[in-house]
Amino acid sequence: MPNNEGQLPASDSHNIGQGEREGRRATSTDIESKGGDDNTNMPNLCKPSISCCSHTRLVSATEVLETARDVSNMAIAHEVVINSNFQIQQMESPQNSLERRVKDIVHRAFWDSLQAQLGETPPQYSHAIKLLQEVKESLLALLLPAHTRLRSQIGEVLDLELIQQQAKHNALDIHRLAGFIIGMMGSLCAPVRDGEIRKLKCITETVSLFREIFRVLDLMKIDMVNFTIKTLKPYLQQQSIQYERSKFQEFLNKQPNALEHTTAWLKAATEETSNSMSQNHGNQATVLSPAAVLNQGYMNLLKWNHDTNTYPETVLMDKSRLQGLQQRLEQLTLVASVLLVTTNAVGAAIGGLPGFVDKLKQVTCVLLDEPSCK
Repeated sequence: MPNNEGQLPASDSHNIGQGEREGRRATSTDIESKGGDDNTNMPNLCKPSISCCSHTRLVSATEVLETARDVSNMAIAHEVVINSNFQIQQMESPQNSLERRVKDIVHRAFWDSLQAQLGETPPQYSHAIKLLQEVKESLLALLLPAHTRLRSQIGEVLDLELIQQQAKHNALDIHRLAGFIIGMMGSLCAPVRDGEIRKLKCITETVSLFREIFRVLDLMKIDMVNFTIKTLKPYLQQQSIQYERSKFQEFLNKQPNALEHTTAWLKAATEETSNSMSQNHGNQATVLSPAAVLNQGYMNLLKWNHDTNTYPETVLMDKSRLQGLQQRLEQLTLVASVLLVTTNAVGAAIGGLPGFVDKLKQVTCVLLDEPSCK
């Protein structure tokens, strides 16, 4: 039977949103310095046998698919670590879409077939037995390793061989099995699903009951996945830097110029930092700090020209977040400019009135389509 599948929310995500750790990228973690040394240790993330300036090589379709899979996995892991609100959610197709219509037709045909079988004399249970098998597998998948007693109960009550024998002799009690299933779901579900379980207990029609059981089971599966993600998150945070670094190194091994935009971004930041230090220290010898270079690089991202410049590969997964910060910075700059110019123009007599600045800021924020800017 086709089941609803939970899908990842698109971040910019769509959201995989919004951050617990900033600046945790391969570029930042690969820049280290030795205190007191004149030289800095900055790994170039290059395959030793291949120059970073090598020409692009041809790649096979298999390599492209493997890279796409690795990038997808890395993006998911990154979003889990960075986004404090990350959750798996069910995604329903648009109401009038072709996918939704096909799905509804297939599901309706299946449930109509089940209704027809159960309405025969004597009833036929082939579809119902398959549903019970799927329910059993779903319940077992929700169990934790310590749930040995519940595992034994499920195996005993939903014994498919016994159920088939009962169906063969027209002695199968579907409602008794459904009651056991609902009770087990109530034991395993999160508190937020208690209302759904109570609704199941009020349904008496067999086909409708099984349809709702599968719907609630899908929700419980998503709850379990989110619980698992939340449990593993501290461990993922500990390994995220090394994981992303190793993945970017794998990309470089396959395609030596895979991080050319990141290289250009860091080179520009290095040049700006060097020029700034030269102006401040004159002809004195200075040593560039990797942290200073990286800080300058991230500052450049806050004034990035998206029409002419390509985003660095190592921060693409946070592009939406950085763009949000850039927009926010631009809005705050405009509001501060309006406040400064206005208060200077009207003088202290008006600018000093109680609530004048707050009112002006509120009006400016509304004009910028950002009512909550502060």
